[in-house]
Amino acid sequence: MARRIPPLNALRAFEAAARHLSFAKAAEELNVTPAAISHQVKSLEAFVGVPLFRRLTRAVMLTDAGQAALPLLYEAFDRLEQAAERMRTHDEAGELKLSAAPSFTAKWLVPRLDRFAAAHPEIDVRIDATNQVIDLAREDVDIAIRYGPGGYPKHREDPLLEDEAVVPVCSPALCEGPDALTTPEDLRRQTLLHIHFGGQRSTWPTWEMWLRAAGIAGIDATRGPVFAQESLALQAAIAGQGVALASSMFVAEDIAAGRLVRPFDLGIPLEFGYFVISLEANADRPKVAAFRDWLLEEAGRDKR
Repeated sequence: MARRIPPLNALRAFEAAARHLSFAKAAEELNVTPAAISHQVKSLEAFVGVPLFRRLTRAVMLTDAGQAALPLLYEAFDRLEQAAERMRTHDEAGELKLSAAPSFTAKWLVPRLDRFAAAHPEIDVRIDATNQVIDLAREDVDIAIRYGPGGYPKHREDPLLEDEAVVPVCSPALCEGPDALTTPEDLRRQTLLHIHFGGQRSTWPTWEMWLRAAGIAGIDATRGPVFAQESLALQAAIAGQGVALASSMFVAEDIAAGRLVRPFDLGIPLEFGYFVISLEANADRPKVAAFRDWLLEEAGRDKR
């Protein structure tokens, strides 16, 4: 059955007038006229069918009925305030759903994610690692990391990793011993590890492009295994199975840990960049803003 609840404005007017025992002070608190307070109180009295105030010459006094209802009304307003606070804090905490490419997730995001968890223990990040472009307006996703040229209508987009370059990387073991990899010419004796994403990521630099930029001819740039994910090619490189071309940001942690080295300085700039994407309507939600700000801070730390 539908609840028979008095109008909220009438209850607010009554509560303020009862607390102050003055229509004028209640009007000042609620930023209305004393006449408006009087009108709301009368509408509440009509609703409940009993008088709530005794109107004296220069003051008002609560009737027994008004006095009996006032403590319950105080409690009700307190509960309403608590409910509103719970609504606010619910959006600041809970689950945040992220869509990002598997390689970005494995090589850049996951090694840093513990820092976000330490800063925001109230937010649980659920990651959908996929190369599929997610429609944030249709899918149950709060925020996405996308590689591309930018320009997403009705979305807020923040550059995350720009001015990136693809560089050769390999296991330190390949740079040791009699067949050590010391010059680009030595790539003739090495297995080339390839990454082929397809679609938009087909702009990723290839070994043919890198060898041409290095001025090296006579090497078959097509030989070697092909991986659909950068993280898989890097795992093969870490295992000493060959030399991969990878994003300099993605290999920073592996190089710092000694798992990979850059045998040559030459890199090829990426045509596109990584962006943090969220719907404009959701961009300022507390947990979305918190995660976006953290991502941008981490990217800034890498650049520094």
